[in-house]
Amino acid sequence: MPTLIRLFACFLALLVAMGVGRFALTPQLPHLIAEGQVSLTGAGLVAAANYLGYLIGALDAFNVRSPGQARLRLVIGLWATALLTLASVPAEGLWPHVLLRFALGVASAWVLVVVTGLSQRIAADANRPRLGSLVFAGPAFGVMLTGLLALQLNLQGQGSAALWLAFGALALVLTLLTQPLLPSPTAAPQMETPARARPKAFYALLVAYGLVGMGYIIPATFLSQMAAARFHGQWQADLFWPAFGLAAALGVVLVSLRRQTPGGTRRWMVVALWLQALGTLACTLPGMPGLTLGVILSGGPFLAGMQLVMQYARELDPHGHSRNVGLLTAAFALGQLLGPLLAAVSSHLGGSLQPALYLAGAGLVLAGGLMARPGATPVGASSFAKQAETEWDPAP
Repeated sequence: MPTLIRLFACFLALLVAMGVGRFALTPQLPHLIAEGQVSLTGAGLVAAANYLGYLIGALDAFNVRSPGQARLRLVIGLWATALLTLASVPAEGLWPHVLLRFALGVASAWVLVVVTGLSQRIAADANRPRLGSLVFAGPAFGVMLTGLLALQLNLQGQGSAALWLAFGALALVLTLLTQPLLPSPTAAPQMETPARARPKAFYALLVAYGLVGMGYIIPATFLSQMAAARFHGQWQADLFWPAFGLAAALGVVLVSLRRQTPGGTRRWMVVALWLQALGTLACTLPGMPGLTLGVILSGGPFLAGMQLVMQYARELDPHGHSRNVGLLTAAFALGQLLGPLLAAVSSHLGGSLQPALYLAGAGLVLAGGLMARPGATPVGASSFAKQAETEWDPAP
């Protein structure tokens, strides 16, 4: 099967698992709160259940060594995303949504972890690493699609059940289309390399990535609710979430097309983190300008920043990248879990998300500060720079 078809299938798989399985909750929160199914505090607990499921699913997927088991998790994760989203249609109240979002978190993590390894290997074998990077625009397109569906259904006066049905139908159709095209995972070549101590800079990156998880997830989860509260249910409020997805897609493209230079990854990452911090803090400003800035400055680095973190980790420790990815993912997932819990405490004690947004912005500022400290050139940076004219140049 051609490389482009296989990578497109990976793109669609991430669209389903992340755009629907992880982030379809965001445009639903205004409905769930308005219908009395959950409070703002309860919404934080529902989101936290999703991210707890993601943590468990990611740790499980990283421990899989058999290609058959990886393929099974990929297929089950896709189908579970569609079916559990459809099962949300009749769900009522806090605890059914907590259980469903937990299961969806596990399913989305299975797909993400397997597809990440699969797509990057396919792109590397074809000597087209930029295409492998563009696969990660899939979640951004999922956010755009679910946001546009929510906008259309909201204009028709539909409630949460209709939105769950639309999201589930979208996931089901794309799963039916995607599964036959998905390549099968293969066993990674076993290379005997001596155990090495991780560079000290990796531990700073580990802390920073955990802070990123805590910081980005609050606007990414509550953006639609903040817009609905600010615009009192007017249709303009529904534009912010698809715009967030568009900004994220453009960020992925921009980072994928950049030229590699020694130390460039770290500098881009610092800029991305500080822009995200500004966007998170901008969400606290009144009116449309605040949320508009929040969408642009938080949405643009949303997925691109994750790409940069993983690339920088490879540059820091090329020989230990496989083992380091698991640690980074766990730190990120713990941060994601902490973010909605902070939001729940913030809304319970203060009646708003403002304190949580301030903490999220501060966490992103600190993450960028940890990465801004100049240090030794990463081990793999020179080799990345040497490949700039071939591996990283845009395809003609």
